[in-house]
Amino acid sequence: MRQPRKWLAVMTTAGLLVAAASAGADGIGQKISGWLRPDIMVAVDGAETGMKPVIIEGKAYLPARGIAEATGYEIHWKGNRIELSGAEDEEQYMTFTGYINGVTQDGDRWRIDVIGPDNWLILYADRETVLTDAEGKPFAAEDLAPGMAIEAEYGPMVAMSYPAQSHAASIKVMQQHLVAKQVIHSVEKTEDGWRIALADEEGGEVKLVLLAGPETLIVRSDKQPADAELLEPGLVVRAYYGPAVMKSLPPQSHAQYIEVDDQREWLAPAEEQEYRELAWKQLSDEDKAHLITAKDEALVELIDAANAAVIPLEGKERLLEDIRANGGKLVAVTYKTDQDALLGPVTVLFDPETKEVIGHIVRM
Repeated sequence: MRQPRKWLAVMTTAGLLVAAASAGADGIGQKISGWLRPDIMVAVDGAETGMKPVIIEGKAYLPARGIAEATGYEIHWKGNRIELSGAEDEEQYMTFTGYINGVTQDGDRWRIDVIGPDNWLILYADRETVLTDAEGKPFAAEDLAPGMAIEAEYGPMVAMSYPAQSHAASIKVMQQHLVAKQVIHSVEKTEDGWRIALADEEGGEVKLVLLAGPETLIVRSDKQPADAELLEPGLVVRAYYGPAVMKSLPPQSHAQYIEVDDQREWLAPAEEQEYRELAWKQLSDEDKAHLITAKDEALVELIDAANAAVIPLEGKERLLEDIRANGGKLVAVTYKTDQDALLGPVTVLFDPETKEVIGHIVRM
């Protein structure tokens, strides 16, 4: 989308010389004489025009209508004013086609992690961003979600970080895909691509089969494109698929996007659920009374122990020191609460080696 910025140039009767008309008429002006210079060529952006300047007291004047038309403006005579209106150079936006990987609210704007075949971006949407669905109907920013296929225009300024960051001028939500985070059970080469069986844990029952073809976008943990050969049993993947699903046992669908945890930093779904159960037992009744997040929807992730603001449980101080000294990680189980704006969320921390509870993240 190109967004023109309109502006207005105004000429009063003092500038009517440019119009080369009506000077001195009806006694409202002053008669001025000058020299018409047909030998001088006037060009606009390198293109010659038929305008010839009039030289008056050493200054060159051109007809207002001629110069307006040559430069792309409209001219209007309104009483004692000549108005020229037009557009500045229109802003040039870059385009993006791909998928939403994550969405978080950042003050009065939304931070949108997006990935496509050629780039990985962070786009920021605010009240200036035009959000629509595939049919052009308005779309709410709070309804943006991982798995959505989008078309976006962004820029013109881009922060050259990694990933690059920019303001989204427009976002069109084309389709909502289904999302699965599971463990690869097996991978089989087929005539048309790959058949990928997924389970909740390594060696577990197959819950979903994804069919990947040449058009399936496969990326590594660093969001760089990867070949299907990277897929192997035991790796955790996040996949966007469908929306059509074959009602077989197990169900089958076409994979649009597969992100492979080749750095082995993700927990399997079965492990995540186990940590949710353990964390729930650590919450007090008062904590639970303020939760917004449902018990089985808490965010479970691995975090660096060295950078975490931990309040260790009594007797766990030495264990925390050892984990930090070895550059280890902690499993964090986080619940949003109705007190987040004041205190922050509730986060329970575990040792991933022993699953012992270590402590909590500091609340404000």
